[in-house]
Amino acid sequence: MGHVVEQRPDGQPGPDEGRAAEPAPGSDLQPVQPAHPVEPVQPPQQPQEPDPEQLRQFQQFQQFQEFLKFQQSQQQGGELVPGQQQQPVPHTQHHPAPAATQQLVQQPPQPPQRPKVPGWLRWLGKKIIGWLIFFLLLALALTWAYNHFFGSDEGDSTESAAKMGGGTYRTNELLSDEPYEAVRQVYDAIAQVDPTTDEPLVAEACGRFDEPVQQSFGEHLGYRDCRQAVLALNKEVTHVNDYAESIYPQPYGGGATTVRIDSCDFAIKGGPALGTFIVTKQDYADQWLITGHERGPVTCSPPTSN
Repeated sequence: MGHVVEQRPDGQPGPDEGRAAEPAPGSDLQPVQPAHPVEPVQPPQQPQEPDPEQLRQFQQFQQFQEFLKFQQSQQQGGELVPGQQQQPVPHTQHHPAPAATQQLVQQPPQPPQRPKVPGWLRWLGKKIIGWLIFFLLLALALTWAYNHFFGSDEGDSTESAAKMGGGTYRTNELLSDEPYEAVRQVYDAIAQVDPTTDEPLVAEACGRFDEPVQQSFGEHLGYRDCRQAVLALNKEVTHVNDYAESIYPQPYGGGATTVRIDSCDFAIKGGPALGTFIVTKQDYADQWLITGHERGPVTCSPPTSN
Protein backbone atom coordinates (compact mmCIF):
# COMPACT_ATOMS: atom_id res chain seq x y z
CA MET A 1 0.00 0.00 0.00
CA GLY A 2 1.38 3.35 -1.01
CA HIS A 3 2.36 6.19 1.23
CA VAL A 4 -0.45 8.57 1.99
CA VAL A 5 0.37 12.25 2.04
CA GLU A 6 -1.04 14.14 4.92
CA GLN A 7 -2.96 17.18 3.91
CA ARG A 8 -3.76 20.14 6.07
CA PRO A 9 -7.25 21.53 6.34
CA ASP A 10 -6.22 24.90 4.77
CA GLY A 11 -5.10 23.17 1.57
CA GLN A 12 -1.42 23.79 2.19
CA PRO A 13 0.91 20.89 1.82
CA GLY A 14 1.89 19.10 4.96
CA PRO A 15 5.33 18.93 6.39
CA ASP A 16 6.18 15.99 4.19
CA GLU A 17 4.67 17.45 1.01
CA GLY A 18 7.14 18.84 -1.54
CA ARG A 19 9.69 16.12 -1.02
CA ALA A 20 9.71 12.66 -2.49
CA ALA A 21 8.30 9.81 -0.44
CA GLU A 22 10.87 7.62 1.19
CA PRO A 23 10.61 3.87 0.53
CA ALA A 24 9.78 1.59 3.28
CA PRO A 25 12.54 -0.42 4.82
CA GLY A 26 13.29 -3.60 2.87
CA SER A 27 11.57 -2.23 -0.26
CA ASP A 28 13.27 -2.17 -3.68
CA LEU A 29 11.97 1.27 -4.53
CA GLN A 30 14.42 4.14 -4.57
CA PRO A 31 13.52 7.72 -3.83
CA VAL A 32 12.86 9.84 -6.90
CA GLN A 33 15.18 12.86 -7.23
CA PRO A 34 13.84 16.00 -8.89
CA ALA A 35 15.24 16.71 -12.38
CA HIS A 36 16.10 20.34 -11.57
CA PRO A 37 16.53 22.00 -8.26
CA VAL A 38 13.59 24.10 -7.36
CA GLU A 39 14.55 27.76 -6.96
CA PRO A 40 12.65 29.90 -4.58
CA VAL A 41 10.27 32.32 -6.26
CA GLN A 42 11.21 36.00 -5.71
CA PRO A 43 8.36 38.40 -5.15
CA PRO A 44 8.00 41.06 -7.93
CA GLN A 45 9.80 44.37 -7.23
CA GLN A 46 7.69 47.45 -6.99
CA PRO A 47 8.80 50.41 -9.32
CA GLN A 48 10.56 53.13 -7.45
CA GLU A 49 8.88 56.47 -7.29
CA PRO A 50 10.96 59.26 -9.06
CA ASP A 51 12.39 62.02 -6.97
CA PRO A 52 10.06 65.07 -7.25
CA GLU A 53 12.97 67.53 -7.33
CA GLN A 54 14.76 65.66 -10.14
CA LEU A 55 11.49 65.38 -12.05
CA ARG A 56 10.90 69.14 -11.76
CA GLN A 57 14.43 69.94 -12.97
CA PHE A 58 14.04 67.57 -15.94
CA GLN A 59 10.78 69.25 -16.97
CA GLN A 60 12.38 72.71 -16.77
CA PHE A 61 15.28 71.47 -18.92
CA GLN A 62 12.82 70.23 -21.57
CA GLN A 63 11.02 73.58 -21.57
CA PHE A 64 14.33 75.41 -21.93
CA GLN A 65 15.17 73.25 -24.97
CA GLU A 66 11.82 74.13 -26.55
CA PHE A 67 12.50 77.84 -25.97
CA LEU A 68 15.94 77.56 -27.67
CA LYS A 69 14.32 75.86 -30.68
CA PHE A 70 11.81 78.69 -30.92
CA GLN A 71 14.56 81.35 -30.85
CA GLN A 72 16.48 79.53 -33.62
CA SER A 73 13.39 79.33 -35.80
CA GLN A 74 12.77 83.09 -35.31
CA GLN A 75 16.36 83.96 -36.28
CA GLN A 76 16.13 81.81 -39.42
CA GLY A 77 12.88 83.51 -40.49
CA GLY A 78 10.72 80.51 -39.74
CA GLU A 79 7.99 79.84 -37.24
CA LEU A 80 7.76 77.36 -34.45
CA VAL A 81 5.73 74.39 -35.64
CA PRO A 82 3.08 73.52 -33.11
CA GLY A 83 2.77 69.98 -31.90
CA GLN A 84 6.45 69.09 -32.16
CA GLN A 85 7.30 65.77 -30.66
CA GLN A 86 8.92 65.92 -27.29
CA GLN A 87 11.12 63.40 -25.59
CA PRO A 88 9.16 61.03 -23.40
CA VAL A 89 9.35 61.87 -19.75
CA PRO A 90 10.35 58.88 -17.62
CA HIS A 91 7.71 59.41 -14.98
CA THR A 92 4.11 58.64 -14.33
CA GLN A 93 3.11 61.72 -12.44
CA HIS A 94 2.94 65.09 -14.24
CA HIS A 95 4.16 68.23 -12.52
CA PRO A 96 3.23 71.49 -14.28
CA ALA A 97 6.08 73.89 -15.16
CA PRO A 98 6.32 77.27 -13.47
CA ALA A 99 3.93 79.89 -14.80
CA ALA A 100 6.76 82.28 -15.82
CA THR A 101 8.41 79.62 -17.99
CA GLN A 102 5.12 78.64 -19.65
CA GLN A 103 4.40 82.28 -20.51
CA LEU A 104 7.91 82.69 -22.00
CA VAL A 105 7.46 79.65 -24.27
CA GLN A 106 3.84 80.22 -25.27
CA GLN A 107 4.15 83.99 -25.92
CA PRO A 108 7.45 84.68 -27.77
CA PRO A 109 8.52 88.30 -28.28
CA GLN A 110 7.32 89.75 -31.56
CA PRO A 111 9.74 91.78 -33.75
CA PRO A 112 8.93 95.49 -34.05
CA GLN A 113 6.87 96.39 -37.08
CA ARG A 114 8.57 98.81 -39.49
CA PRO A 115 6.41 101.52 -40.96
CA LYS A 116 5.31 100.67 -44.48
CA VAL A 117 6.47 103.10 -47.16
CA PRO A 118 3.65 104.24 -49.44
CA GLY A 119 3.76 102.92 -52.97
CA TRP A 120 3.71 106.36 -54.59
CA LEU A 121 6.73 107.44 -52.54
CA ARG A 122 8.73 104.39 -53.65
CA TRP A 123 7.77 105.06 -57.28
CA LEU A 124 8.86 108.71 -57.01
CA GLY A 125 12.19 107.78 -55.45
CA LYS A 126 12.97 105.34 -58.27
CA LYS A 127 12.14 107.98 -60.88
CA ILE A 128 14.41 110.59 -59.27
CA ILE A 129 17.35 108.19 -58.98
CA GLY A 130 16.88 107.10 -62.59
CA TRP A 131 16.93 110.69 -63.87
CA LEU A 132 20.05 111.52 -61.83
CA ILE A 133 21.90 108.56 -63.31
CA PHE A 134 20.75 109.53 -66.80
CA PHE A 135 22.02 113.12 -66.50
CA LEU A 136 25.34 111.96 -65.06
CA LEU A 137 25.92 109.58 -67.96
CA LEU A 138 24.86 112.26 -70.44
CA ALA A 139 27.34 114.77 -68.98
CA LEU A 140 30.17 112.24 -69.17
CA ALA A 141 29.28 111.41 -72.78
CA LEU A 142 29.14 115.08 -73.82
CA THR A 143 32.47 115.83 -72.14
CA TRP A 144 34.14 112.93 -73.92
CA ALA A 145 32.64 113.95 -77.28
CA TYR A 146 33.74 117.57 -76.89
CA ASN A 147 37.30 116.61 -75.98
CA HIS A 148 37.42 114.08 -78.78
CA PHE A 149 36.10 116.29 -81.61
CA PHE A 150 36.77 119.86 -80.48
CA GLY A 151 39.52 119.55 -77.90
CA SER A 152 42.71 121.55 -78.48
CA ASP A 153 46.11 119.97 -78.95
CA GLU A 154 47.51 121.89 -76.00
CA GLY A 155 47.98 118.67 -74.04
CA ASP A 156 49.83 117.00 -76.89
CA SER A 157 52.01 120.07 -77.42
CA THR A 158 52.89 120.21 -73.74
CA GLU A 159 53.75 116.51 -73.68
CA SER A 160 55.86 116.83 -76.81
CA ALA A 161 57.61 119.88 -75.43
CA ALA A 162 58.32 118.06 -72.19
CA LYS A 163 59.93 115.24 -74.12
CA MET A 164 61.96 117.70 -76.21
CA GLY A 165 63.16 119.84 -73.36
CA GLY A 166 60.60 120.80 -70.77
CA GLY A 167 58.29 123.33 -72.47
CA THR A 168 58.34 126.29 -74.86
CA TYR A 169 59.23 129.94 -74.40
CA ARG A 170 55.54 130.91 -74.76
CA THR A 171 54.35 128.72 -71.91
CA ASN A 172 57.30 129.10 -69.56
CA GLU A 173 58.09 132.80 -70.29
CA LEU A 174 61.85 132.31 -70.13
CA LEU A 175 62.87 135.06 -72.55
CA SER A 176 65.57 137.59 -71.70
CA ASP A 177 65.79 141.36 -72.05
CA GLU A 178 69.21 141.27 -73.80
CA PRO A 179 70.49 138.98 -76.60
CA TYR A 180 73.73 138.01 -74.82
CA GLU A 181 71.83 137.27 -71.63
CA ALA A 182 69.65 134.77 -73.55
CA VAL A 183 72.75 132.80 -74.60
CA ARG A 184 74.38 133.11 -71.18
CA GLN A 185 71.29 131.60 -69.54
CA VAL A 186 71.63 128.54 -71.80
CA TYR A 187 75.18 127.99 -70.50
CA ASP A 188 74.04 128.61 -66.95
CA ALA A 189 71.12 126.14 -67.16
CA ILE A 190 73.39 123.42 -68.58
CA ALA A 191 75.89 123.92 -65.75
CA GLN A 192 73.31 123.91 -62.91
CA VAL A 193 71.18 121.11 -61.41
CA ASP A 194 67.85 121.22 -59.62
CA PRO A 195 68.60 120.98 -55.87
CA THR A 196 65.36 119.08 -55.21
CA THR A 197 65.82 116.41 -57.90
CA ASP A 198 69.57 116.67 -58.60
CA GLU A 199 68.73 116.73 -62.34
CA PRO A 200 69.98 119.21 -64.98
CA LEU A 201 67.68 122.17 -65.74
CA VAL A 202 66.43 120.87 -69.10
CA ALA A 203 63.36 123.14 -69.29
CA GLU A 204 65.36 126.30 -68.52
CA ALA A 205 67.98 125.51 -71.17
CA CYS A 206 65.78 124.31 -74.03
CA GLY A 207 63.06 126.88 -73.30
CA ARG A 208 65.35 129.71 -74.59
CA PHE A 209 65.06 128.31 -78.13
CA ASP A 210 62.28 128.56 -80.63
CA GLU A 211 60.52 125.19 -80.88
CA PRO A 212 62.03 124.07 -84.24
CA VAL A 213 65.51 125.16 -83.09
CA GLN A 214 65.40 122.93 -80.01
CA GLN A 215 65.72 119.84 -82.19
CA SER A 216 68.48 121.29 -84.37
CA PHE A 217 70.49 122.42 -81.35
CA GLY A 218 70.61 118.85 -80.03
CA GLU A 219 71.49 117.39 -83.42
CA HIS A 220 74.27 119.95 -84.05
CA LEU A 221 75.94 118.87 -80.82
CA GLY A 222 75.65 115.18 -81.74
CA TYR A 223 72.54 114.17 -79.75
CA ARG A 224 69.01 113.08 -80.54
CA ASP A 225 67.27 116.22 -79.24
CA CYS A 226 67.71 119.16 -76.92
CA ARG A 227 66.91 117.19 -73.80
CA GLN A 228 69.52 114.53 -74.47
CA ALA A 229 72.06 117.25 -75.26
CA VAL A 230 71.48 119.07 -71.95
CA LEU A 231 71.70 115.84 -69.92
CA ALA A 232 74.98 114.86 -71.59
CA LEU A 233 76.59 118.33 -71.57
CA ASN A 234 75.90 118.73 -67.87
CA LYS A 235 78.18 115.78 -67.17
CA GLU A 236 81.02 117.45 -69.15
CA VAL A 237 80.98 120.60 -67.03
CA THR A 238 84.07 120.71 -64.79
CA HIS A 239 83.54 124.12 -63.20
CA VAL A 240 79.96 125.29 -62.72
CA ASN A 241 80.55 129.00 -62.06
CA ASP A 242 83.16 129.53 -64.82
CA TYR A 243 81.00 127.74 -67.38
CA ALA A 244 77.82 129.62 -66.35
CA GLU A 245 79.57 133.02 -66.73
CA SER A 246 81.35 132.24 -70.02
CA ILE A 247 79.09 134.59 -72.04
CA TYR A 248 78.91 138.23 -70.99
CA PRO A 249 77.26 141.31 -72.58
CA GLN A 250 78.77 142.85 -75.70
CA PRO A 251 77.74 145.92 -77.74
CA TYR A 252 75.38 144.95 -80.56
CA GLY A 253 73.82 148.20 -81.71
CA GLY A 254 70.69 149.62 -80.19
CA GLY A 255 68.50 149.33 -83.29
CA ALA A 256 69.37 145.70 -84.18
CA THR A 257 66.61 143.13 -84.04
CA THR A 258 68.80 140.08 -84.82
CA VAL A 259 72.17 139.35 -83.23
CA ARG A 260 74.60 136.54 -84.12
CA ILE A 261 76.57 135.34 -81.08
CA ASP A 262 79.52 132.96 -81.61
CA SER A 263 80.66 131.01 -78.56
CA CYS A 264 84.26 131.17 -79.77
CA ASP A 265 84.20 134.97 -79.38
CA PHE A 266 84.43 134.28 -75.64
CA ALA A 267 86.82 132.31 -73.47
CA ILE A 268 84.67 129.30 -72.67
CA LYS A 269 85.89 127.71 -69.41
CA GLY A 270 84.73 124.67 -67.43
CA GLY A 271 82.95 122.89 -70.31
CA PRO A 272 82.42 122.55 -74.08
CA ALA A 273 81.54 125.41 -76.44
CA LEU A 274 78.00 125.32 -77.81
CA GLY A 275 78.37 126.80 -81.30
CA THR A 276 76.79 129.95 -82.76
CA PHE A 277 73.40 131.32 -81.70
CA ILE A 278 71.03 133.55 -83.75
CA VAL A 279 68.99 135.68 -81.34
CA THR A 280 65.95 137.66 -82.54
CA LYS A 281 64.06 140.42 -80.76
CA GLN A 282 60.36 139.66 -80.27
CA ASP A 283 57.51 142.11 -80.72
CA TYR A 284 56.18 141.71 -77.18
CA ALA A 285 57.97 143.15 -74.12
CA ASP A 286 61.28 143.65 -76.01
CA GLN A 287 62.40 140.08 -75.27
CA TRP A 288 64.97 138.05 -77.17
CA LEU A 289 64.50 134.51 -78.46
CA ILE A 290 67.09 132.11 -79.94
CA THR A 291 65.72 131.53 -83.42
CA GLY A 292 68.69 129.75 -84.99
CA HIS A 293 71.79 127.69 -84.24
CA GLU A 294 74.96 126.75 -86.12
CA ARG A 295 77.55 124.11 -85.45
CA GLY A 296 80.85 125.16 -83.96
CA PRO A 297 84.00 123.62 -82.49
CA VAL A 298 83.74 122.02 -79.06
CA THR A 299 86.98 123.69 -78.04
CA CYS A 300 87.58 127.17 -79.37
CA SER A 301 91.00 128.44 -80.26
CA PRO A 302 92.25 131.19 -77.95
CA PRO A 303 91.46 134.64 -79.39
CA THR A 304 94.40 136.37 -81.10
CA SER A 305 95.48 139.72 -79.76
CA ASN A 306 95.79 142.63 -82.22
